[in-house]
Amino acid sequence: MFPINEQFAAASRQFVQTAAQVNRLALSHAEQVFALQLGAFEQNVSAAFAHLGELAEVRDADGLRKVWPKGLQVARESAERAVSTGQEVLDRTVKAGEAIGQIARSQFEAATAQAQDATEQVAKAAKAK
Repeated sequence: MFPINEQFAAASRQFVQTAAQVNRLALSHAEQVFALQLGAFEQNVSAAFAHLGELAEVRDADGLRKVWPKGLQVARESAERAVSTGQEVLDRTVKAGEAIGQIARSQFEAATAQAQDATEQVAKAAKAK
């Protein structure tokens, strides 16, 4: 086998391993984000339906005045929960991006080191002749 084929096979293997690592990281991130958003959605829907259940029992204007502040409170808590979840998702997305960037940087550094070694070997071989 020619040396170029061995180098190509090694580079391909390294690329596949790196791609698999990045894919695992991205999938893990997607699962975490989906779980966060689904949890917030579940809490918001549960609170909304609980309030709608209370609202369905109202029979007069006085009862509506008593339930109205509770509805505003439910809406405010849902909005706060949505904002908090959005911030958490953004934070996790930034961290995942940093981790993927670190993987890419380490691969570029390794490729640069290999290229420098190969260049030095060629330069030494040229001087020896």
